[in-house]
Parts: sequence; structure tokens; C-alpha cells
Amino acid sequence: MPIRLLSVSLLTMLTVHSASASSSSNDALETRIVAPLHIQRAVPDARLAGQGSFRWFGLLVYDAQFWVGPQGYQASAPDMAPFALDLHYARSFDSDSIAETSIEEMKKVGTPGDAPYDRWLLQMKGVFKNVVKGTHITGIFLPNYGARFFLDGKALGDIADPQFSHAFFSIWLSPKTSAPALRKKLIADAEQR
Repeated sequence: MPIRLLSVSLLTMLTVHSASASSSSNDALETRIVAPLHIQRAVPDARLAGQGSFRWFGLLVYDAQFWVGPQGYQASAPDMAPFALDLHYARSFDSDSIAETSIEEMKKVGTPGDAPYDRWLLQMKGVFKNVVKGTHITGIFLPNYGARFFLDGKALGDIADPQFSHAFFSIWLSPKTSAPALRKKLIADAEQR
């Protein structure tokens, strides 16, 4: 009988300890994720608004994180405040492919037909670099200016054209995006606080 009582006591203690540990791990999950330094500099008080993965025919292409400042992101007024989109690549791509695919996606979301696609393509090819598995490309939306790009936290260059930056980030943020499930995850907590 004493052995059985000891077993029940130990089981009770383990269950209570396990529940307590589970509770504290949930608290740890609620800890605020700090933005990388290059994002903090461009988007003051940046917070993670959402994240998700982009897959093509089941293959992971990249994981994405969307960072916003205190003003958040509002689909009805997307040009209000700076924000950042960080893509963590799971595969290798050359810079020309990234630029060409970006132009195709801009056209799909409805960027005006008179947009200077040829110029934008040349500018992206001049700024973007090849990526390999594990590479991060970060795009920063800068209102009334354009976009600034980083590769693994190091500056790549700017495209100083507000029309370009609006069209470029619409690839992910427009309701007409070709990846609506990813968009939903990215803007999940993007409203002003």
C-alpha cells in the first residue's frame, strides 16, 4: 500500500509540475520578438505583425515576417507609415529571377499598365543579389520615398520611387495577391495599437 501511495503522490507532483511548466512556456511564447537592428532603424518601435510561409507546389520557397511600427498597417491607407517585409529563403535563386518574378507579380495584382516596368526591372536587377538557402532579403517601405533593401541585414540599395514601392509590396499585401493565405497571416496583427 505505501508503494502505491508513493506512486500516486509522484504522479500528482509530476502532473502539477508539468502543468506549471506548460503555463510558463506559454508565457515565454508571449514574449515580444525583437526586430533585427536594420529593421529597428527604419521602422521605429517595430513589432512583428505576422508571419507565414510561401510554398510553390508544396515546396517551401521562403518564410516571411511583416514588421510594422506604432501606426501599424492599414490596407485602406497603405502609404501611411514605414514597414518591413523580411523574406528568409529556403532555396537558391538568382537575382534576375527574383526581379523578373516580382514584375510578373506586380502585373497580376493590378499595377497600372503604364507603370515603368522596364525601368523597375533594371533597378531591381541592379539592387538585388543572388540568394541561397538561409539568406534574408528585407524590403523596407518608406512613405513618399520608395523602398530600401537589405541582404542579411546589410544595405543593398534604394529604389527611390513611391509608385514602385507601392507596387512591389502589393505583391504580398494587396487583396489581389496570388498568395492570399500568406497575406492573411502577415497582416494578422498589423493594425495600429
